[in-house]
Amino acid sequence: MSSQPPIGEIRPMMNAPGVPVIRNVNWGGLRTLYIKEVRRFFKVQLQTIWAPAITTLLFLIIFTVATGGKRPVMVGGVAVPFADFIAPGLIVMGMLQNAFANASFSLLVGKIQGTIVDYLMPPLSTAELLVAMVGGAVTRAICVGLAVSLAMALWPGVHIVPHHPLAILWFGLLGSAFLALVGVLTSIWAEKFDHAAAVQNFVIAPLTLLSGTFYSVDTLAPAFRAFSHVNPFFYIISGFRYGFLGTADSPVLVGGAVIFAIDVALGILCYALLRSGWKIKN
Repeated sequence: MSSQPPIGEIRPMMNAPGVPVIRNVNWGGLRTLYIKEVRRFFKVQLQTIWAPAITTLLFLIIFTVATGGKRPVMVGGVAVPFADFIAPGLIVMGMLQNAFANASFSLLVGKIQGTIVDYLMPPLSTAELLVAMVGGAVTRAICVGLAVSLAMALWPGVHIVPHHPLAILWFGLLGSAFLALVGVLTSIWAEKFDHAAAVQNFVIAPLTLLSGTFYSVDTLAPAFRAFSHVNPFFYIISGFRYGFLGTADSPVLVGGAVIFAIDVALGILCYALLRSGWKIKN
C-alpha cells in the first residue's frame, strides 16, 4: 500500500521538514540544563556541600562552647537555649550563601571562558533558562541545609525539632530563591570573578551576619533594630527559626509576604535583563 495521498488531495503539513517545533515548555531542555547545574556542583561536593557544613558547625562550636553559650535568649518573650536559638539561623545562613555562590558562577564563568554560547544557543526560552539556573542553586542550598542539619543533630546540646514544617519550607525555599536571583543578577553584571567576590564579601556576608543570626534584634538599640527590620535577610532567618522554635522576632506572615514580593520583583528583573541580553550578548 502506498502512503502517498491520492492525486488531487492536499494533505496539510504540520511543520516544514527539518524545522523543530517546541510547544509551550521545553521540558527536555529545562531538565537537561537543571541536571547540568546540579552535576556541576555535585562533582565537587566535598567543597560545595560538606565544607560549608563543617564551617557552619564551627560557628556553632565557637558560639556555644568557647563563649559558654548556655544562657537563654529571649525570642518573642520566650526564653530559648542559646544553642537551639542559633542553630536554625546557621542552617539557613549556609543555605543562602551557597545559593548565591552557585547562581553567581553559572553565567559568569561562561562569559569569562567564552562558553556563554552553551546557555544562549539551546532552544530554551528566557524563563526556562532562569528557572533552570535558580533551580540548580536552590538544590545546592537544600543539600547544604540537610548536611548542616545532620551535623548539628549529631552535636550534643543542640535540639533541632521542626514545629512548623510549612514555615521551614516557605522561608527556606523562598530565601534560597532570593539569593539565587541575586546571584543571577550578579553573574549578569559582573565581568570578572572579583566583581562577584565583592558582592559576596561586602553585601551578602555583612547582611547575613547582621540579620539576627547570633542575637535577638529585640536586644539592640532602636537605630540598629530599625536597620534590622529593613534587612530582608532578617525576615528569612526569623521566619526559618520560627519553624523550629515556634516563636520569632517579627510577624511571620509579614516576613513571608515581604520575601515573596522581593522574589517576584527580582525574578521579573532577571527575566528582563536576560531577555535583553545586557552584558551577555553585547
